[in-house]
Amino acid sequence: MSNKLTHFNDEGKAIMVDVGDKATTNRRALALGEICMQPATLKRILDRTIEKGDVFGIARIAGIMAAKQTPNLIPLCHPLGLTSVELEFSPDPETGRVEIAATAKVKGQTGIEMEALTAVSIAALTIYDMCKAVDKLMVIGAIRLQEKSGGKSGNFVRPKGS
Repeated sequence: MSNKLTHFNDEGKAIMVDVGDKATTNRRALALGEICMQPATLKRILDRTIEKGDVFGIARIAGIMAAKQTPNLIPLCHPLGLTSVELEFSPDPETGRVEIAATAKVKGQTGIEMEALTAVSIAALTIYDMCKAVDKLMVIGAIRLQEKSGGKSGNFVRPKGS
């Protein structure tokens, strides 16, 4: 990893990095996060008895929409022509924990990590919003880049336990 922050010029001013000379490559990022809730709340989600509807279905769409809006939310992100965004939810009914995984792909000149991280974040917030009337104890957390591939810096896989 580089110690240089790329979003600042030599004078310390914030810039949008010039990626014009970078090679176009297939890039993929996997981000993970979680939302923890009371097991009874998760049971209602799985039984589809939350009054607002299909919680995971709506959170999936929200995550995809959010990935597409990343450059509008994070000031120095480049607009990307996403080729794919997928979200998966892995619920643990006994603990009330739901792991959220977002995979984003692009054929481009800059990374796709922020889009995957944004997708996970907004999917978690959507679950919170849809369930807050029945569970105000929910906690969102552990949002992280798990894997990335493509580009000059190559592949990254988060070491186990970190």
